Amino acid sequence: MSFRPGALEGARTSPTGGRVEYRLARNAVVSEFRKGRLSKLDVCDAHSELMRAAEHLGSPEREPCPICEEEGGLVTVTFVFGARLPSGGRCVTSQAELDRYRRRKDPVVCYVIEVCARCRWNHLLRMYPSGAGVEGAGRPATGRRAVARKA
Repeated sequence: MSFRPGALEGARTSPTGGRVEYRLARNAVVSEFRKGRLSKLDVCDAHSELMRAAEHLGSPEREPCPICEEEGGLVTVTFVFGARLPSGGRCVTSQAELDRYRRRKDPVVCYVIEVCARCRWNHLLRMYPSGAGVEGAGRPATGRRAVARKA
C-alpha cells in the first residue's frame, strides 16, 4: 500500500493489467453456505437487471448451480466497461461482439459473472482487460506484434 495522496481512493484497473480470477472467493462463499454460516438469502441476491441479462443473453454452463444444485440453470454473462460506453457498461450478446471490443482502439475491462436463473445465485468469476492492443490470455498475437516476434 502506498501512502501518497489519493492512495485510499482504491486501485485503478490498468488496461494492460492482468486477468483476475475470483474462483477462490466463490469457493469460500459456497463453502460457508454449505456449512450453514450463510443463508440462501445471503448468497442468492441477483439484481433484476442481471437476471434479465442471464435469461436472455447468458451462455449456458455445463456444471450445476453450486447453491440449488439444479442442472441447466447456471449461465455466464459478460459485461464490458470503458470509454464511450454507457456508465452501466454493455452486456455482450455474442462472441462476435466480444471480438469487436477486443479490436477497439480504446481499452475496455470485461467482467464475467456466473448467474443461476433458478435461485438467483450470482458471483463474479473473472475480470480482464481487452482492447487497445491488450493481448488476451491464450489468444495468438496478430498484426505487427506477431511479425516482430517471429523475426
